[in-house]
Amino acid sequence: MAAIPASGCVASTRVAASRMAALLRVASARRLGSGDSIRLDRDRLIAHLRPVRKNLRDYRFEIHEVIADGDRIAARMTIHATMRKTGPLTTELFLFGEFTPDGRLRRAEQLTRIV
Repeated sequence: MAAIPASGCVASTRVAASRMAALLRVASARRLGSGDSIRLDRDRLIAHLRPVRKNLRDYRFEIHEVIADGDRIAARMTIHATMRKTGPLTTELFLFGEFTPDGRLRRAEQLTRIV
């Protein structure tokens, strides 16, 4: 394995990797009913999205990065939405997913934050 010089660019990459690892720990430690993260099964996801869809006027996804490897995917994106009651809303989203052999989404872990 080749040694990587300790430059500012590498240090920034290490900091970014460290932050991503921390975000992954937070996402994997989610528990039902905890403060800012709730684990949703299919039925709870549908129940959560129903009122969101009713209040949604417009939206667009801004895809920043996507990495796919076999049946796994990682993506970083921003959702820009306009809600009927509250107006513009921007959400940063990190998605980690796994697909079934026939292409359906088997599992997804998401970490979001309002920007």
